[in-house]
Amino acid sequence: MTGKSTSTGPGGAWALEARGLGRRYRRGWALRDCSFRLPAGRICGLVGPNGAGKSTLLGMATRQVEPTEGELRLFGVPVSDREVMPRFAFLGQDKPLFKRFTVAETLRMGGELNPNWDMAAAERIVRAGDVPLHAAVGTLSGGQRTRVAFALAFGKRPDLLLLDEPMSDLDPLARHEMSTLLMAEAVERGTTVMMSSHMLTELEDMCDYLLVLAEGKVRAAGDADALVPAHALVTGVTQDGSLPAALTRHTVIESRVHGRQFQAMVRPRGPLTGDWRVSQPSLEEVLLAHLRSPDAPALYTPGAAVEPQEGRSV
Repeated sequence: MTGKSTSTGPGGAWALEARGLGRRYRRGWALRDCSFRLPAGRICGLVGPNGAGKSTLLGMATRQVEPTEGELRLFGVPVSDREVMPRFAFLGQDKPLFKRFTVAETLRMGGELNPNWDMAAAERIVRAGDVPLHAAVGTLSGGQRTRVAFALAFGKRPDLLLLDEPMSDLDPLARHEMSTLLMAEAVERGTTVMMSSHMLTELEDMCDYLLVLAEGKVRAAGDADALVPAHALVTGVTQDGSLPAALTRHTVIESRVHGRQFQAMVRPRGPLTGDWRVSQPSLEEVLLAHLRSPDAPALYTPGAAVEPQEGRSV
């Protein structure tokens, strides 16, 4: 994982702060009672199954979706305030680019639309991938188009970069190349990143902060390095086909029984003493357990919770 940044970034310690945030559509709530804090300078993985509310949250952060209830602030400023517009850049799966424009024309358009445009940085990102400036965008490969889209995003010099599965259509080599580019540019500039992805191994390598959503609610939020050690994977023999009574004193996130054997993902409430085997789970195992168990108590590491919706700290 990446090292933690000590930068608070322009405008305060919190890049994103949500309080009771919700969005309701005719079919029901896409997001409800969403409260969390994302410190500035961090690379945050936004995790959840389809329909969890990830795109809705990103839509509200980018002013494309209006909240039904609650509040969302970017660097201390309400997202409804036009002042936040220059502070963020957004890159989605579709990466809308004008196919008939050349790469040079695309970057020049970025300069016309953004007052703080950094042409040198945008061109550096494009040239590093050997993307010809005279080529029409429609003739580029998927990896090249993604690189041009990243150049537009970083050329804006945003304090917050919001990404919605931007690399989902790339092959593994191109994904690795774009991930390396993203991390290098973000670390160099101190940019806060929130990235939605279904690739859990990718998030484990890139992200030092996590926000986990399921069924429109926060399941876990906070430092990746603290979320994993807060859990234990326990394996042993059942008692009359059920979990041992001594184990139920702890917070059981998920459990499975196979014959006489059980396996449980647990948040310990003290020492785990018993006739069983205890091991530390991987980040992927912790995330999957929370996603499969939306009724389990939500987990916030210190600083990630927002009052009065106080999360339970590790």
